[in-house]
Amino acid sequence: MSLPVLSIIVPCFNEKECINSAVNKLTEILKKLEEDNEISSKSFLFFVDDGSSDETWELIKAEHEKNSKVKGAKFTRNYGNQMAILAGLFESDKLDADCFITIDADLQQEEEKIKEFIQKYKEGNKIVCGIRNNRKTDGLMKKTGAFIFYKLMNIFGVNIKPNHSEYRLLSKEVVQTLENFKERNMFLRGIFSEIGFKKDYVYFDVKPREQGVSKFTFFKMAALALNGITSFSIIPLRMVTFVGFFVALISFCIGLSAFIDKVFLSKAVSGWATIVVTIGFIGGIQILCIGVIGEYLGQLFQEVKNRPRYIIENTVI
Repeated sequence: MSLPVLSIIVPCFNEKECINSAVNKLTEILKKLEEDNEISSKSFLFFVDDGSSDETWELIKAEHEKNSKVKGAKFTRNYGNQMAILAGLFESDKLDADCFITIDADLQQEEEKIKEFIQKYKEGNKIVCGIRNNRKTDGLMKKTGAFIFYKLMNIFGVNIKPNHSEYRLLSKEVVQTLENFKERNMFLRGIFSEIGFKKDYVYFDVKPREQGVSKFTFFKMAALALNGITSFSIIPLRMVTFVGFFVALISFCIGLSAFIDKVFLSKAVSGWATIVVTIGFIGGIQILCIGVIGEYLGQLFQEVKNRPRYIIENTVI
């Protein structure tokens, strides 16, 4: 059996401080894996510049000129981490890679575990997911947001293992199957949890970031979570129906009580404060429900236009 060609895919957004270090460390890992006869000597690194405004692309090109294993593509603008990963997978597939590992440019995700990914791939696993051992390096807000997100995803019927990351290995069969998914707003963690294929896990620690600052802010994480929920579950829409029924039932009971007080008990209808609070409550629920429906309509609006998911401006192969 021939040795697999490995592509290590590194999405980048304003990561000029990390590029040189990432190239050096990942090249050393490729070299060691080749010496151990774990992968083919044709294996390579593939950097995707997600529309950076700094010198990220210039550094990638400079590394390519010095190191033939460094390849890359540059987006015309920032399309987001999920699209950068997707482009790296599809472009690497064109270069005849057999398996693909995605990892962040800051290499906080224990790049030494790549050998373990390869070993599990050789055992017949088509998807090997990287799972964080803990979230010690995250702030309180990010920890809380991640906890709520995974709980909500499970409630909404999407079975994603907690602390799942974008550090994973995919086989060629999985990547070519992924090409059949045509939606524009893709939530890759959800897709790889639902796509099938034999799967295993690698557990890793997250190291402190050595250079620069994380570009994956709380708001980007929230947007990704919202996209994941609306991409994989219609339960929020069903909840709108139940909430509407519940609010209508409460309103009916309040109206019935006022009717009984007026007709049978000869009491004047009172409680203006209660009426105002009730109206405000119902109005808030209506706005919330409209927002949920609007989020799904927004997803549909973006999908039906069928615009390109990303545009590649330049490549170095």
